[in-house]
Amino acid sequence: MEPPRPPSAPSPPDVRAPGADPGTRDVPAVFDEQLERSLGAGRRRRAGAIALGVPAALLVAAAVVGIGAFAFRGGAMGGAASGAQVHRTTSSPAAGETKARVEAEPSPPAGITPSTKVYIPKRGTGKFTRPEGADKTFGRGGRLMRYMVEVEGGLRQDPAEFAREVDRILAHRRGWTASGRVSFRRVDSAPYDFVVRLASPGTTDKLCAAYGLDTEGKVNCAGGKEVVVNLRRWLLLTPYYKGKPGDYHALTINHEVGHRLGYGHATCPGKGRPAPVMQQQIFGLKGCVANPWPYDSKGRFITGPAVP
Repeated sequence: MEPPRPPSAPSPPDVRAPGADPGTRDVPAVFDEQLERSLGAGRRRRAGAIALGVPAALLVAAAVVGIGAFAFRGGAMGGAASGAQVHRTTSSPAAGETKARVEAEPSPPAGITPSTKVYIPKRGTGKFTRPEGADKTFGRGGRLMRYMVEVEGGLRQDPAEFAREVDRILAHRRGWTASGRVSFRRVDSAPYDFVVRLASPGTTDKLCAAYGLDTEGKVNCAGGKEVVVNLRRWLLLTPYYKGKPGDYHALTINHEVGHRLGYGHATCPGKGRPAPVMQQQIFGLKGCVANPWPYDSKGRFITGPAVP
């Protein structure tokens, strides 16, 4: 039987037009007190608005409070770009998409503690560094996706090491390049299709708030062309990947990049089978086995029934 083919994914937009680099906007070291208080509320905000172009008619759609859903916000991709400052400033592409995706994982169960002491500051410096070593291409043929990697200062994390980890994941033979439909190239200037940022919990909250999401200092998010990886989650992992940092890191990057490629969520296809990388595995494996890769060792796409 012919192996299952991945669902058709829309080609990413052409993002080569000049514009303002989201990395040049400033994130203040001291955050707004009202925002800071709201982060302890233990919930995420989902908000959106639709303005009707009719005089005296304005409809505002506001939102759903809940855990672990995702929201679409109208407007240009990256139009609500978050504030951050990078050491190397460049021109950035104008957005070409009509919708921006915002997504976050739910808070993990209590009682997860690292086996060794780790340094997780509440806030970093708010300034991001792009490590050298760009212009590496992974995969052959298909749509070329350009990406940048940035690490916030003050985290005691090596930007070059984080970039190598992201590179390793995107270059893996069971990663997204296995389809032959996409390849990746790390760059340090525009044009780029997405940027992966490692940030402190406080800066993650600030960046994700630009997309209407309260990440509570605990979780990751993705919106526009940004994938924001929370240092807390990166180091403490989740219950199903306890003791397996490499696998959890792969799941995080592959899941969010999968959305950037146009894939939606899937769920477990059957007991004992590998969980699709597009499954929100932190909610539970639902009978599947933990799996951080989109393809199996034979090059077959791992998927399951679609879910919202």
